[in-house]
Order: sequence, then C-alpha cells, then structure tokens
Amino acid sequence: MAKLTREQIVTIGVLQQRGQSASETARILGVTEGAVRYHRRRAGDAADGRRKSSRIEQLGLAEAVAHWWQAQAEILRQERPPSVQLLHEFLRAEYGYTGSYKSVRKFVRTRYGRPAVRPFRRIETPPGAQSQSDWGEFRGVDLGDRDGLATVYAFVMVLSHSRKEAVVWSRSMDQLAWHHVHNEAYRRLGGVAAVNRIDNLKTGIARGCGDWGQINEQYRVYARTMGFHVDACEVRSPEQKGKTERRVRDCKGLNISGRGFDGLDGLQAWTDADRAACVLKRICPATGLSVAASWEAEKPFLRPLPELLPEPFDLVKTAPVHKDCSAHFEGRIYIVPFIYAGREVEVRGCSGSVQILDPQTAVVLIVYPRHTPERILIDPACYEGPGTAEVIPPKPLGRMARKLQELASQPVEQRPVDLYAALAEAAR
Repeated sequence: MAKLTREQIVTIGVLQQRGQSASETARILGVTEGAVRYHRRRAGDAADGRRKSSRIEQLGLAEAVAHWWQAQAEILRQERPPSVQLLHEFLRAEYGYTGSYKSVRKFVRTRYGRPAVRPFRRIETPPGAQSQSDWGEFRGVDLGDRDGLATVYAFVMVLSHSRKEAVVWSRSMDQLAWHHVHNEAYRRLGGVAAVNRIDNLKTGIARGCGDWGQINEQYRVYARTMGFHVDACEVRSPEQKGKTERRVRDCKGLNISGRGFDGLDGLQAWTDADRAACVLKRICPATGLSVAASWEAEKPFLRPLPELLPEPFDLVKTAPVHKDCSAHFEGRIYIVPFIYAGREVEVRGCSGSVQILDPQTAVVLIVYPRHTPERILIDPACYEGPGTAEVIPPKPLGRMARKLQELASQPVEQRPVDLYAALAEAAR
C-alpha cells in the first residue's frame, strides 16, 4: 500500500479526538485499519512522532537546549536563526552528547519549527565592475594525441554586465595554467574588470574561503599587476557566481567529445568561432541588446591591458638586494641592476625563466633562465649605467679583471702567448 500523505495522518488524529473508531477511520480514508492503529500509536508515543523519545529527551538535555536556543535567538535577533550545527557542537563539548547532527536537527524542528527562508538579493553590476571565473572539466576529448582521448579543462570568464564570455582551454589547472588562462581570457575580453569573482580553489585562495580566505600569494601579485581585486565566493555558494556557472553549462552542451581537433590550438580556434557567433544571438538582460553590442558598450569601462601581459609564474618572492647587487631565489644567486642595492625586488619563477621586477612599478628589470646547473648568474650590464642620489656606480673593472675577461672571451686555441704574458704583467 502507498505511504499515507501528511493530510491523511493529520485526519487520523482529528477523527481520533472526535471519538471515531479505527475501523471507521480506515473506511473513511480508504486505508487499512492496521495503518490507522500504527499512526495513532506513533502520535501518542513521543512528542516528535517517533516510537521512542529523542536522544536529547532521554539524556535530559531538553532544558539545556532550550536555554541555549533562547540565548542565541536574543543575540542574533532577526538577522538569522540559531545554528543547529553550533548547537550540536555545544552539546558534544559540554555534555558529551554522542547523537548525530540529524537527531539534533529533528528535535529542534519539532520544538521550534523550520527556520525562516532567506531570499537572495538580485544585483545587476554596472559596466566594467565585475567578472566571474570558473573551471569546467571535459573528459574523452579527441585532440589527436598518441595516448588516446584526453581530459581538458575549460576556463570560463564572464563579464557580469554584458554577459560576454571568454573560454580558454588548458590541459592542467596548476598555478602556471591559472595565470595563462587569465591572460588569454582578458585578451579576448579586451580589458580587465575591477573585480574578479572566483571559487575557493587553491590557485586563487590559499587558505580559508570567502571574505575570510587568504589569497594565494602568486595570484595576489598577478592581480596587482593586472589591476583587479580578487573576490572569493562563500563556500558551497555557486549562486554567487551564477553567470559563469551558466556559461560552463553551455560549454558542456558543445558536444566536443564527438569531434576531432588538431591539438589544443584546434579546439581553442573552434571554440572562439562558436562563442563569437553565439554572442550575436544572445540577449543581454541588463541592456536588452545583444551580448555583442552590450560588450562593445562596456569595453570603455574596462581597465586597458598592459602592453606586455605578465608571463605565467608559479612562485613569487620579495627578495632584498645585497651590497654585491645579488638577490637569492630557489637556492641560486641572481645579479640585479646596481641601483637596487639595499632595496627589495620582486622575483617571479616562470615556466622557463626567472623574472626580476621593480615591486613598485612591476617593470621587468632583468630575466635569467630558471633551474640552471649554475648557482650564480651574472649579467655584467647590471653593474653599468649612471647612479642615483642614493646609490653610486660600482668601481670599474681593474686591469686584472679586464685581462681575464679578454682571455675568457677567446677560444683556447686562439689565445696568443703574449696575452698570457700581459696577464702575468698585470698581476705584478
């Protein structure tokens, strides 16, 4: 027999109060007499509708729960209802309660009812104010790899005002890929919005989440360079970046698994063409125009892209410059322009290079290869040039140093004997 509805169960209780017999109630409702007797017995056994009283009632904690709930309600007032999760933790810590969270929630709902519903606030952001970003995973994509079908990731960035999106494909979601797809997305959007709302992934938020999250140091430096503010969503709140969630779902409808592409570049070119055609058809609800037309109107409100987009990096460090013009990074010594002696520089570990930048202007001062066998890397040009009011140029090379450089610049078989004699003469 089908399960009785809530209305039928309530009717059983009402008819019982009016003195109706179980058999007559069963005939009126069209159910078995056993079902009527069962629900009458359940209603009389415990206040919360179970045959046994709740664990909280058995342990005599009902009064403690009432005091805690009343105190929390007075503190929170109408802002939000007391947290059942916190109540559960309180009972476990103070009274050694071993029951489940669900048992506490059921007891609370029986005594105090369900919490009030809090609706969401709908906000339309002004032009250039916000972008939203997220990843989507796609498996079984044919990129022509020898190893067979590949798993790729779609990074989707959407301008919240015009709904213009940029989709950038990547084979990984590490820190280097995270910065690379941002560069490509901003290039396709034609500028940078003031705020970028992201999820709480580790490449963006190192610890915590939402407003209390600590921004990943590499991403913080990247955001400062590009000129946007990082805004992380609260945990388990996809509705806070609903525009990009919607576009990720659209990407899943592209049916790329049934197509073949010439590598990742082929997939990217096909996607760019598909998205360009799509924005001509879609309507922006904020303007009533097409997404393409709304995007063109939003472009002047975006921060212009820097002349040179930052190279993706997975490690960043602020390093002091010593008196010998050296900065230490990843166990190696790098020489920087002498005018930075006694100051600090920003060192970034890129995919194949080490960039040293001015921390104030983000200008790249010098670039060295990364992960070299050498532990000391010197560019003699760093010691040349005019000084400043605070730093004067280093002493020029002496005779011995100049002769050594001259000797080192020539192949061994081409070094004349008189050069070695001149070197010995310089040493006197």
